[in-house]
Amino acid sequence: MPVPKHPADQELPRNFHTTRWSLVGRVGDQQTSAAALESLCRAYWNPLYAYVRRRGYGIEEARDLTQSFFEALLSKNLFSQADRERGRLRTFLLGALNHFLLNDWDKARALKRGGGCEMISLDACDPEERYLHEPADSLSPEKLFDRRWAETLLELVFARMRREYETVGQSERFELCKAWLAGNDGSTSYAEVAVRLGIAETGARTLVHRLRRRFRELMRAEIAETVSTPADVDEEIRALFRALAG
Repeated sequence: MPVPKHPADQELPRNFHTTRWSLVGRVGDQQTSAAALESLCRAYWNPLYAYVRRRGYGIEEARDLTQSFFEALLSKNLFSQADRERGRLRTFLLGALNHFLLNDWDKARALKRGGGCEMISLDACDPEERYLHEPADSLSPEKLFDRRWAETLLELVFARMRREYETVGQSERFELCKAWLAGNDGSTSYAEVAVRLGIAETGARTLVHRLRRRFRELMRAEIAETVSTPADVDEEIRALFRALAG
């Protein structure tokens, strides 16, 4: 049986117009700020929370601080200070958080948590539960932020790939082949995939090749949303793998 071509096999467009940097410009605009802020929260809540916890703040205080920081991004339009041409979005956010810690947290402490704009629900993935799995002292706050950023980015890419395969009715193909995205621990073989899908083993290898290629494309596209120029993408990919290795 031939391996059907996946609709996502086409190459991703290499443009830098609709990006998270462009979302920055929408925060503060009444009509688009809520969706823009939610997107940024989903990508950066866990990295920033882990950074705050590693700085020595307690659980509830860190939750309050992270919540209040995102609220301040909106209410004080802190994104107006961001210069996309000066670098990476994650660098700007970490700098803005440090400034918030030094100058605004005492004021924000008086506000009831959740009293401002509504943030994303944390019930599905408790940031503290994830934080407790981190080594106690081996990573600085900055290195922990970078690693959590890298892990969150890969999770977003993985979720996007799953949705793509579900959309075209190929969930089983994705579930059978996804182990190769994490290096494959040997628990799944090409022969097993071939039998389960009723295709030749060469077809199974082709499926995995496509899956890996699409994963790389989506990872580049996700990173491209957070840097100034296409030339910065490769450096961010290297930074991502350094963070995961650390």
